Amino acid sequence: MISRNIFILSVIIVTFCFAGCARLDDNLFNANVHKIDHYQLNNYKGEVDFTLDANYSIPTNRVNLFTLQSKGADEASSTKIYAVYIGDTTRISSDTVIVYCHGNKDHMDFYWPRAQLLANTSSKNRYGVLMIDYRGYGLSEGKSSESALITDVDAGLQWLKSKGLSGERLIIYGFSMGSIPATKLAAEPRSLRPSKLVLEAPIASSEALVQDASALALPGSFFTDLKINNADLIKNVKQPFMWIHGTNDDFLNVKTQGELVYKNYGGAANDKEAHLITGAGHSNVPVYYTFQKYLQDVGAFIRK
Repeated sequence: MISRNIFILSVIIVTFCFAGCARLDDNLFNANVHKIDHYQLNNYKGEVDFTLDANYSIPTNRVNLFTLQSKGADEASSTKIYAVYIGDTTRISSDTVIVYCHGNKDHMDFYWPRAQLLANTSSKNRYGVLMIDYRGYGLSEGKSSESALITDVDAGLQWLKSKGLSGERLIIYGFSMGSIPATKLAAEPRSLRPSKLVLEAPIASSEALVQDASALALPGSFFTDLKINNADLIKNVKQPFMWIHGTNDDFLNVKTQGELVYKNYGGAANDKEAHLITGAGHSNVPVYYTFQKYLQDVGAFIRK
């Protein structure tokens, strides 16, 4: 009788867990929590992870909002997505550019302070910064998917290449979900080969996501069709690699997610560096890091 009850309880637990975790595919893409009908960027007053003072402001003439056509090799037609470039577009051929792949929430307005911050790396306006809204995010058309993330970011790389940028001056930075396209395009380059990779709070794999969420010894495929595996892809990354993670991240655990990616890095040991930010959670790493130290360390990594 006891064993039968345990079996029934197990079935109930699995059923409820499946009901929650089976939506991982959709929940990963948490677009437009706060919907917009136009981009405000410098003037956005909605929710953000942190705010910046006037020292980090970006002059209006260096904020370039535009659209791109994103089309994968297996797609019959292209999809219109939005992008913003911080910098002088006429100088892209001679500038160093950071491509910032944002996380899974909202849209570019929400992540604008992060892009602003990166535009102040080393000194104000030293590097160009490109950020795109993936399909289904912000005003970008189409439906989000794992493969579309990569195609959309590569559309941004194609645009940079058309402006004369070379891979030697391209830095790709992925935050949270943005670690998916950033790692993929560093490991398996398409339009341009990034010279360096920065990952902040990266996802190790869809399997690790499920195990962290469910605490059940069941394969990840039981709960999701996602094929994310940054921990494996990173083995093919030979470019210098910087890992940043908050020690109190309760969304993407530093041990089961970020640390696994860092350990599996395929380049030379002296080409990788880890920055574990004590007390920081998932969304406030730059705050706990302090903006000055964050920019100092990112800048030093880019220059070395």
